[in-house]
Order: sequence, then structure tokens, then C-alpha cells
Amino acid sequence: MFGQGRIKAEDRVGKLSQLLREKKLIRVIEAHNGISALIANNVNLDSHTDRGKEIIEFDAIWASGLTDSASKGLPDTELVSLDSRLNTIEQIANITTKPIIVDGDTGRDQESLEYFITKLERLGVSSVIIEDKTFPKRNSLDPDAIQNLENSKVFASKIRWGKTVLLSKEFMILARIESLIAGKDVSDALVRAKEYLLNGVDGIVIHSKERDPSNVLKFAVEYNKLCEELEFRKPLICIPTTYNTITEKELERYGFNIVIYANQLLRSAVKVMEDVSKTILHNGRAFETDPFCVSTKKIFDMVGFTLIKQRDIERSLEQSKSKVIIPAAGEPKKQIIKDTPTSILDINGKSVLQRQLDVINMIGITDIKIIRGYEKDKFNVNRVNYYDVDNYKKGGLHSLFKAKEEMSDGFILIFSDILFDEAIINNLLRAETNITLVADASFPFHRHEQEKELDLIIGKQIHHYRVPSLITPKEVSFIDKKISKDLATHEFIGIAKFSSIGAQSLISVYEDCSKNHRGNFHSAKHFENASITDMLQEMIDRDYKIHYIETNKGWMEIHNEKDYKMAKKIIH
Repeated sequence: MFGQGRIKAEDRVGKLSQLLREKKLIRVIEAHNGISALIANNVNLDSHTDRGKEIIEFDAIWASGLTDSASKGLPDTELVSLDSRLNTIEQIANITTKPIIVDGDTGRDQESLEYFITKLERLGVSSVIIEDKTFPKRNSLDPDAIQNLENSKVFASKIRWGKTVLLSKEFMILARIESLIAGKDVSDALVRAKEYLLNGVDGIVIHSKERDPSNVLKFAVEYNKLCEELEFRKPLICIPTTYNTITEKELERYGFNIVIYANQLLRSAVKVMEDVSKTILHNGRAFETDPFCVSTKKIFDMVGFTLIKQRDIERSLEQSKSKVIIPAAGEPKKQIIKDTPTSILDINGKSVLQRQLDVINMIGITDIKIIRGYEKDKFNVNRVNYYDVDNYKKGGLHSLFKAKEEMSDGFILIFSDILFDEAIINNLLRAETNITLVADASFPFHRHEQEKELDLIIGKQIHHYRVPSLITPKEVSFIDKKISKDLATHEFIGIAKFSSIGAQSLISVYEDCSKNHRGNFHSAKHFENASITDMLQEMIDRDYKIHYIETNKGWMEIHNEKDYKMAKKIIH
């Protein structure tokens, strides 16, 4: 399920060696893409034994070269590039937690092997298996392919080289002996096993394409004797694809430590897909395929879509609890229509304020407070709470604090003279900082009228790589109407979010300034005339963190008659 594959790469590398210390036999199954990896990682059965109820599952995942190539529609001849292989392995690693064993084919040359191993370690892979055939190899299960074995000493030197470039002591390099595949006997396989063990390999894979497992079992018996002779033992691994009647208990009795089911998921998927395709062709409809198919809900559950839907519901519930405060008390600096507040100007049948509320309601927010003063009787929007300000000629900051009792649990501030898209509010709601402004990132590229005062920002120039800038909060260094346009990096558009902590900090600083401040207050001559941006700068000066998220479209301010005409032209 989405989100389950959260494990540090360094914690994952050693999981296979840990399992080998804890279990007699480790069960591994292949995966060739994300969905097969989810199945391999999560499928399990309840089993009733003498010891009681047990859960049976696969212990690790095999990233097969054959199934990776075949899933891409290519032959298993090391034709797929290392980077393409690594891309598939990364998909598997991102959504699983179990140790991963990778089919490294022949390992190619030393430089390729070093590159591949280094990348695998960084992904948290536990082991790579290299087979002792010459590059480019032919798939071992093909009965007609010519199988060329690598010189055992040359292959042993490849193992030694691989061990020297490892960063982790727990990453395992396993050698796959192909003697039986190439038509050699068990004695040849044992000679190779001894050579590889003495050169530091971490385990031996004996491979066979025969239906009879007798040679594999004979090798296991002789391998155990060889390990007694050498006075150390490394894990023994088998891949029972052709000799598939043998049970895990039998393999365990012969001393096998790991059994790999190397291609069953892909092979079964191909069969079912062919059957389903033929069924549709035969019937001219899809109804008859239902017995072959899982439900779409099952797919949604597996890949995490159900979880995302649940989060959406929770987010919607959380958003519905959000509160919006719109200060609309002040007299417009530029009278567009005489005796009319900007917020109730009509734009093609709806006021600015109604258009704001439409967007807010669309997001699911219904708790809206409007502060009115100038021409307050002209406000006629329903389903909102009004706060009336008599002395509306004071600064906008003080009008906002008419609704102080609504602030302490957090709120969204929206200036009354702007129009905006819902994406801006949605992005703002996702921000987790305590005070977050929305700032126009395209500000430096616009022409601005000389008499138009802008709330400008200088942002701290900290680069955030590989994250969406529209939802990644960055810190404000300065905010003021008098910042030089040449120095400003952004324009504050008049929308901000205050968490409960941010709102309480705002209230605390405001109350302190109300009691104690005298003289100029940032851009204002007196605190009584202060704007909201003056208060934000005061908070920055007191070491409170103010952040912003970027936008470069989806909003406009109704500042003068030219803006008003533009709004009526572009908004329907």
C-alpha cells in the first residue's frame, strides 16, 4: 500500500544478512514492476501448525533480469541498460520494505560492476547475484542456447573487485554457478564454488534447468562437505524453476538457506492477460472476464488510492473547520464608483465579495467573517458574520482586530479588493508554517503604475531543490510598501494563513504595540495608522518567522478603474 515502503536505505541493506542469522530458510519471490512488488511485499497466508497460528509470507524480493527484460518486451541477453534496470529496482524499493536481491547477470566488466553495486547500495538493496558466464549471457533456461562459462579465476577476480568497492559490510555478493546449465557435472561446480569461496563471495547459488533436482541435491551434499573442509560456511541458494516439485522442507534438509521463486509472477500474469484478451475477443464484451479480474477497489487499495481518498476526506473536514476573515471596512483610495466599497463593485452580475465567497465555499470553507465600515449598509451578502467598524479611517490593521475573538484558533486573511482562483487557497491550506503569505513570484517581470502602492517582499534566497515551489514555504526577510521595486523579489497579494500559534503570536505583538509603541511604525506615521504589512514586519523584527508560498497567476487586485474594466473583461 502507498506509504508502506518507508525505510532508510542504510537500514534495509543489512536485512538479508539479519534474516540469515534468524531463519533456517528464506523464501524469495520475483518482482518486475511496482504492482508485482506490492504483491511480493504484502501477500501472506494464515497457517495452523503444531506451534499454533502462523503467518506465512515471502521474506525477500528478487529483482529478476529475465522478468525485467520480458516486462519491457526485450530478450534476456543483458540488452537492457544498467540504468533501466536500476529504474525498475528503484520502483520496487520505493514501495516495499523487505530485503531485495538483484539479478546482476554476468556483472559485465569491472567498471560496470562497480557502478551497479554502488547504485544498488544507495537504493538499500541487500544483495546482488552474479553468474559465472561470459558477457553477454544467454538465459539459463533456454534449452537450445549455447552457454559459455567464464574462466573461474577471472570470475573470482571479479568477485574480489566487487568486494573492494563496497561501502557496506552487510551488502552481499553471491555467485551463481552455471556448471549444470552449461552441461558440466557437479565436480566442476564444486571446483568453482571453492574458488569463489576462497575469494570472498558471500554465498553460492547452484543453478539447474533439469526437471530432476538430483544434481542440485548432490551438489548441496558435497557443498556441505566442502565447507567443513574450509572450516567456514556461506549461504547456499537455489532457484527451483524447472525442478518445482521439490518442497521447501526438503531443500532445508539438504542445507539450502535461500529459495528463489524467480519468474512465477510474470509468467502467471502473461497467461491471465492472454486468457482475458481472448475472452473479450470471443464474446465481444468484457463481462465474461470478471472471474479473472480483481476489482478496481482492490487495485485502489493496493496502490494507495483509497488512502489518498481518505486523506482528501480528512483534509476536506479540516478545511471546513477553517475560518476566513475579510477586512472590508476601509474607504477605497481610488473611488471607482462613487460611495461604493471596492468589495461590492459589480463584476458581470456578482460583486467582488460574492466572487470571493464562491471560491471559498467551493473549497469547503463556510465560516466567514466580514469586517465592514465604509458604506456598511451596502453589504448584502448572506450566510456570513459581520463585524462593524465605526472609525474605519484608522489603519486596516485595527479594522482586522475588530474580529480578534475569531482569531485565536487560526484563520485565513483575505483582502477585500482581490479576485483569486481556488488553487491559491488550496496550496495555502497545505502549508504547515505558522504564518504563511501568498506572494506573486512574477512581480519583477510586470510593469507597475507609479501611483500604485504594492506590498512588496524581499525573500530569503534559499534554494529548495526537487520540491514544488508553489507549495514550499520560504522565509520573508522584509515586507513593506516602501521597498524598492528593484530590490523586491515578490509581491504580497493580500492572502495569508495564520495557524493557532501564528494567530496568538499576532495578537500578542499587536496588544504589546497598542500599549507601548510611540512614534513611527514602519511605513505608518503612527501605530494608529498601521497596516497589516506593518505588523508583519514588526513580527519579523521580533524574530517571528513569516513564510510565503509562491504564485504567478490566478489572482488580480481591483485597485483603480483600469483594474475594474480589466476584471469585467476577463471574468465571466
